[in-house]
Amino acid sequence: MLEQLLAPAVIIGILASGIQLATPYLYASIGEMFSQVSGVLNLGVEGVMLIAAFAAYYVALTTNNFALALFVAALVGAGMGVITAVISVTLKAEQGISGIGIYLFGLGLSDLLFLVFVGTPKAINGVPRLDVPALSNLPVVGQILFSQNFLVYGAFACVPLAWFLLNKTTLGLKIRAVGQTPEAADSLGISVARVRYITVTIAGMLAGIAGASLSIALLNIFQQNLTSGLGFIAVALVYFGGWRPLRVMLGALLFSMVNALQLWIQTLGIALPSDIAGMLPYLLTIIALIFAARQIVTQPTALTKPFERGE
Repeated sequence: MLEQLLAPAVIIGILASGIQLATPYLYASIGEMFSQVSGVLNLGVEGVMLIAAFAAYYVALTTNNFALALFVAALVGAGMGVITAVISVTLKAEQGISGIGIYLFGLGLSDLLFLVFVGTPKAINGVPRLDVPALSNLPVVGQILFSQNFLVYGAFACVPLAWFLLNKTTLGLKIRAVGQTPEAADSLGISVARVRYITVTIAGMLAGIAGASLSIALLNIFQQNLTSGLGFIAVALVYFGGWRPLRVMLGALLFSMVNALQLWIQTLGIALPSDIAGMLPYLLTIIALIFAARQIVTQPTALTKPFERGE
């Protein structure tokens, strides 16, 4: 078993697959991080991903236009983000319960749309690989890092962009202020509701792109409950990463690499029960969160707390 996994071709395959599998986790968790930093916990990420994944898949299936499919997925995700913001920010509903409601809505609606408009799973070609000139020809590294589809490159580009936005811009300062001390932010003329609407909409848009990356770039198909808990893992990765983009990325890579490992174990026919192999990524997530909980991490003070002016 160990000899098979340590073969150079297998190691390269695991690393390349792990980079690719990190894509939906990165989009969804970076988006969720924005929402949480502003004080809004969105447990409906998975539901948003499911609806957007179907939207992207259906557009790609009927038009074969991946750019349009991605745009529609982002638009659907942003729309779901606005709905989430109305419920959590304007109506001030309990965020955990409303998030579960968004998830169940997304699960049911995506299943219904799939059964009505498609019926049975139909494979599509999927987003083509985009080799980076010169870099993709580098030995080992080129195949792992520079022979992926454009959604993979976009996911990793989100990490420095998110860091820059949160730490080096006026909007980022407002987002952090609203998540830490909304009363003080409001007293300085910052609209708490507007900032939270922006972040939750961004979170929805990125969750939509995460769903699209699953259905039109990774799996190239849509089926019921396609995400299989991925959205909840994305929420956990935000906590694991301590609301910091780089640490969120490292958590996503850790999870995706273990996921890639278990897929290769099954592909190579190694004598390990498939149920145990499939359980490895989720077991790792639980262990990682246990260790993360023991670290001193400052979560946004106003997380899950509705804001009322004058309080």
